[in-house]
Amino acid sequence: MKYTNPVVKGFYPDPSVCFANGKFYMVCSSFQYFPGVPLFESENLVNWTQIGHVLTRKSQVMLEKINSSGGVFAPTIRYNNGRFYMVTTNDTTHQNFYVYTDDIYGEWSEPIYVDQGGIDPSLYFENGKAYFISNGTDDYGVGGVVQCEINIETGEKLTHSKSIWQGSGGRFLESPHMYKINGKYYLMAAEGGTEYGHMITYARAESIWGEFENYPNNPVLTNRNKAPFIIQGIGHGDLIKDKFDSWHIISLGFRQMDLWRPYHQLGREVFLTPVKFDENGWFTAGNDGTTDESYEIQGDFFQQEKKRYTFENTNWNIDWCYLRHPHEENYEFSDSKLTLNGTSITLDEVDSPTFIGIRQKDFNFTLSCNVNVQNGEGGITLYMTENEHYDISVCRTDNGYEAVLKLNIGGIKHVQNRVSLKCGCAKLIVRANNYCYDFIVIDEGKEVKLGWGDPKYLSSEVAEGFTGVIMALYAVNGKAEFENFDCLYD
Repeated sequence: MKYTNPVVKGFYPDPSVCFANGKFYMVCSSFQYFPGVPLFESENLVNWTQIGHVLTRKSQVMLEKINSSGGVFAPTIRYNNGRFYMVTTNDTTHQNFYVYTDDIYGEWSEPIYVDQGGIDPSLYFENGKAYFISNGTDDYGVGGVVQCEINIETGEKLTHSKSIWQGSGGRFLESPHMYKINGKYYLMAAEGGTEYGHMITYARAESIWGEFENYPNNPVLTNRNKAPFIIQGIGHGDLIKDKFDSWHIISLGFRQMDLWRPYHQLGREVFLTPVKFDENGWFTAGNDGTTDESYEIQGDFFQQEKKRYTFENTNWNIDWCYLRHPHEENYEFSDSKLTLNGTSITLDEVDSPTFIGIRQKDFNFTLSCNVNVQNGEGGITLYMTENEHYDISVCRTDNGYEAVLKLNIGGIKHVQNRVSLKCGCAKLIVRANNYCYDFIVIDEGKEVKLGWGDPKYLSSEVAEGFTGVIMALYAVNGKAEFENFDCLYD
C-alpha cells in the first residue's frame, strides 16, 4: 500500500516506538503541556490512534511556571518482560526519570530517577540487564552518548556512566537508541540540531560497550540538502521492524509553509521512512537517504485521516491539552459545551491560564465556535508561546461588549482591532492557509473581518522553541461558555 507523510500531523515531536502484543506503541514529547507524553497505538505504523497520555498526574512531572519549550523532552518507550517503560527528561529540573505500566491502557507508575545527566534518555534490555543511555558527559568528563547499567526496579546505577560514542562529527549529538540486530549492536542518534540541518547517524559494535564503528556514509537520513522541498528537519528517529520483517525509521520532521517560505508553525511531526539492510549489515533509509512525501510498503490497509474536530467527536482527556498543570475547578465539561471560569492569569504569563486546546494539524482550515461571555474575556487563541499568540475574543467592557483581535509578537502586545457587539454572544471564526490567519466575528448574522495575522510570526524560526501552534479556547477574569466548536481541514 501507499502512504503519505507525515503519518501523524501537528505538534508531536521526538517519536519513539516499540512493538508489543501484536501492536505498535508510540510516545512523543509534550514540553510544558499537560497531560504529558501523548501515547499512540497502531496496527501498521501508518494509522495511529491516540489512546491516552503517560504522565497524567501532577505528582509525575513538575510543570509549575516553566517557560515555553521547557518541561518534558524526548521520551523513549520500550517493552520488556510484559512491562512498558517510558523514559524521559524534565529539562527544567534537569532530571532523567522513567515510569512503567503493565497495562498500556491504564495508569503509569510514579517516576523513578536515574543519576545520569544529559537529555534524550533511552533504555535497552538484554539478558536480564537494563542499560540507561543519554547524551551528555560521563563520570570521567568525556562527552558523547553516555551509558550505564541500572537496577530497573530502583534506578540505581550499577556501573559508572561511560561515553561510548562521540557521533559522526555533527553538532548537538542527541536521541541515542540501542538495538541488537543479527548479533551486532547498532547505536542510532541525531546530530545537527533539530532544525534544517537535522540528520540521523549511526554506528555499530560487537559489544554493547563498543568500540563503535561509524556507518561509512553517515548521515543515513537527512533532508538538509533536499531543497527546495516542503519536508525538512528530518531527525531524532527510532528504528522499528514491521509485521512483514521490514525495517523503518520513525522520526520527527516538519513541513515548511510553502516552497519559498522557510517557516514552520505546525511543530515537528511524525514521519515514516523505509529502511533496507545490505549484505554487510549496514542499513540505508529512504530511496536516497532522504524522507519523501510517500512510499509503498507491504500491507493491506488504507491510510486514514481525520478532517473534522468538534466537541462531540473528540475526547477531553485525549485530544485536548492544558498549559502546565490546570486549575481543574475552572473547567466544566459536557459532550457539546465547555464552560471556562477565567482567573486573572493571562496568556502572556508563564503560568496556568484557563486554557484548553488542540494541536493545529495542517495549514488550511476553518475553525468556528459560539462564545458567550458574561464578564471578562473569552475566545480563541492560536498559541505558540507566552510572547507569540493571536487572540480573537468577546470582551465585556464598561461600555458593553466588544469583539477584539490581539496580535502578540515578540513580546509586543497589540490590539489590532475591536468592534462593538449587541450582546456577549458571538460566533468567532478563524480561516487559515499557508500565508495568513483571517479573524472574523459574526454578530446578529453579519460577518465582520477583524484582521489577519501572518503565520510566520508563530513559527519556530521566529518565536523559537520546540513546540507548535495550539488552537485553544480560553477565558480571563470571568466566565465564558463555548458551543458548536468546529475545526474543518481542507
